[in-house]
Amino acid sequence: MANKIPDDIPVPDAVEFSQNMAKVAEQSQRLVTEFLENQKSGTQGPVDPVNVGEAFMEMTRNMMAHPEKVVQAQMDLWQSYVELWQSTAQRMLGKTDNAAAPDAGKKRDKRFKDEEWNENEIFNFIKESYLLTSAWMTETVGNVEGMDEKTAKKVDFYARPFVDALSPSNFLMTNPVVLKETLATNGQNLVKGLENVLKDLERGKGKLNISMTDMDAFEVGRNVATTPGKVVMQTDLMQLIQYEPVTKQVHQRPLLISPPWINKYYILDLQPKNSFIKWCTEQGLTVFVMSWVNPDEKLSDKTFEDYMNEGILAALDGIEQATGEREVTAIGYCLGGTLMATTLAYMGAIGDDRIKACTFFTAQVEFSEPGELGVFIDDEQLTHLEQMMEEKGYLDGSEMASSFNMLRANDLIWSFVVNNYLMGKDPFPFDLLFWNSDATRMPPKMHSFYLREMYQNNKLVQPGALKMNGVGIDLSNVKVPVYMQAGKDDHIAPYQSVFKATKYFKGNTRFMLAGSGHIAGVVNPPEPQKYQYWTNDKRKKYDTADEWLAEATETPGSWWPDWIKWMGKHSGKKVPARVPGDGKLEVLEDAPGSYVKVRS
Repeated sequence: MANKIPDDIPVPDAVEFSQNMAKVAEQSQRLVTEFLENQKSGTQGPVDPVNVGEAFMEMTRNMMAHPEKVVQAQMDLWQSYVELWQSTAQRMLGKTDNAAAPDAGKKRDKRFKDEEWNENEIFNFIKESYLLTSAWMTETVGNVEGMDEKTAKKVDFYARPFVDALSPSNFLMTNPVVLKETLATNGQNLVKGLENVLKDLERGKGKLNISMTDMDAFEVGRNVATTPGKVVMQTDLMQLIQYEPVTKQVHQRPLLISPPWINKYYILDLQPKNSFIKWCTEQGLTVFVMSWVNPDEKLSDKTFEDYMNEGILAALDGIEQATGEREVTAIGYCLGGTLMATTLAYMGAIGDDRIKACTFFTAQVEFSEPGELGVFIDDEQLTHLEQMMEEKGYLDGSEMASSFNMLRANDLIWSFVVNNYLMGKDPFPFDLLFWNSDATRMPPKMHSFYLREMYQNNKLVQPGALKMNGVGIDLSNVKVPVYMQAGKDDHIAPYQSVFKATKYFKGNTRFMLAGSGHIAGVVNPPEPQKYQYWTNDKRKKYDTADEWLAEATETPGSWWPDWIKWMGKHSGKKVPARVPGDGKLEVLEDAPGSYVKVRS
């Protein structure tokens, strides 16, 4: 027999339940009215600006060219349904011994972690039928023959959000957890959920801006980005922060960090327990960080070259004035690493040897395999992006956030839809998601150059194809020692792509593969002993990252101690600690500075 409603769920109060449902109806009407008003007042762009429709049409044409494969796929799906029906019928009759255990051999899906999805035959059937259908759809779309590679990737990518959206966990009547909550609260969860929807629409000015965390729980400079330091220099594009020393002696060569300006720098300084910047000061390093500006239309003409000149090169001049030291070490993170590689090649060409060793965090220079972000890089989508940037004078931070969130829709979209709108709960305060929601804008000329010349045309690895200040960029001019970090589960900068830089840099290069992804693979302090990392000390060249990994050694825990050991060899002797403001640069303001506090 089917499971009954558990005894611990109270029978709803009829009067209160009816009142709450009336509130839901009223809020829903308001929601629809406001949506229609926004549609009237908003400018209507092209219906399909990224040409997804044509990609799916091509997929359909190629499927119809092989009808036998379509029939076979449908037969396979039908057979799977028959087996599921048989298994469900056996369970409902109490014959569980011969029935396949739910989720047997499958990776646990966080959407269905509540035991009711397995223990209740009806909800188990709903879940399993969805998983069968979604797996079938994904596999069928992915195996269509005759499509070019880019179209196939676009179809596969845009099919996944559709599959994710149809999950039974996303709907009231097919989610047992939401049903329990609705009965237990007399529908108050739905009232609160609609209030959350309206708040998010208001915050997004008519566009749904899903709250991922309690934005009032954090404040930059109060409980995130709190490592003591001073802003000692600024340009149009960045503020240079020098951090207070915590050791009596420091290494002679200061450390300059170039974070990505696609996000704010304090991913490396979230809270004291997980701050990479704070940890570096504790290791006896004089740390400088560039806090990039959040640009508006006034900076629309800024170029990639400007980010080099007013960013890294200006920071090197500032460090020398602040400390008297000409030689430094450096870190480039993600896009900041791509800029760092470009700058090192430029410096190598003109004989500027101030950077003596460099570390790269999840940074790509070769973009033939750019990862899942590559699906956004084609002529149709870039043209649409450039049109949006031209209208505003910048790329809005929400556009960037939406693209990144689509890469992990279940974690970064639908989990919050369920929690905030169906369960009616407030999002949990989480520093990482606060940072993730603190989006930044992009100057049009810089961003278009980066996407077209590097991502699309892969010119950074073509000697002389790009020029900075009139000098041809050739990565073979990067001859300094390099420590290269990549994340094993990184979907933004795949480690196979990051590894390719080892073929272009001509200095002694140490490649290290960290467990986890684009963020947790970097921000992994030693104390929690999370994840692991791989190194390979064999003195041989590898063609691919996977060949390198096959002979690598795995070490549990954080890779930070391995890196600081490497840094010790390149950071010079110990000297008395330097205090911000003691050199030729005056203190402008306390860290984290004003640039980082500008919100989009």
